[in-house]
Amino acid sequence: KQMTVVTAWPGATAKEMEELVAEKLEKRMQELRWYDRTETFARPGLASTTVVLRDSTPPAVVAEQFYQARKKLGDEAPNLPHGVIGPMINDEYSDVTFALYALKAKGEPQRSLVRDAEVLRQRLLHVAGVKKVNIIGEQAERIFVEFSYDRLATLGVSPRDIFAALNSRNVMTPGGSIEAKGPQIFLRLEGAFNDLDGIRNTPIAAQ
Repeated sequence: KQMTVVTAWPGATAKEMEELVAEKLEKRMQELRWYDRTETFARPGLASTTVVLRDSTPPAVVAEQFYQARKKLGDEAPNLPHGVIGPMINDEYSDVTFALYALKAKGEPQRSLVRDAEVLRQRLLHVAGVKKVNIIGEQAERIFVEFSYDRLATLGVSPRDIFAALNSRNVMTPGGSIEAKGPQIFLRLEGAFNDLDGIRNTPIAAQ
């Protein structure tokens, strides 16, 4: 009769996680018909909140209460500070979160930390008694293209020209198929960027 709610906010202090994230979610959980209490553990960049239903909660309504909890948490998510990841919810009754590990390395890019976390996750799955290992706080990789407006004006190139060139190159086009005796073979023309140099070397045509 309990569920775990985890939120991540890279760069936030434990106090910010408690006051700006966890407390907002706790207040929404208090609206549940069979709500008993919440227990929150906050640390820099991460908060884990356990929502507990009353012992007298009829077993037949537990799933519905967790469904309502998910809805309320989803409604509250847009009101959380920008940059918050989650809330991520675990209401599988047999799962008990017993350890949280934080990975950080000064100067190491996020993508490297994610790969390290995945290696650690795979190893932990082989530990006796461990059923599930989740990675929390993983952020999608983004590439930012920066340019100088003065330089563009000198070259007669607009930002729109840059965006158009990148979009036209970063595509995967179907190339048809080959009929054979076995399974049909589909062809695809690869045009998507594979590395940063591909982006840097994209030809730009001024309109």
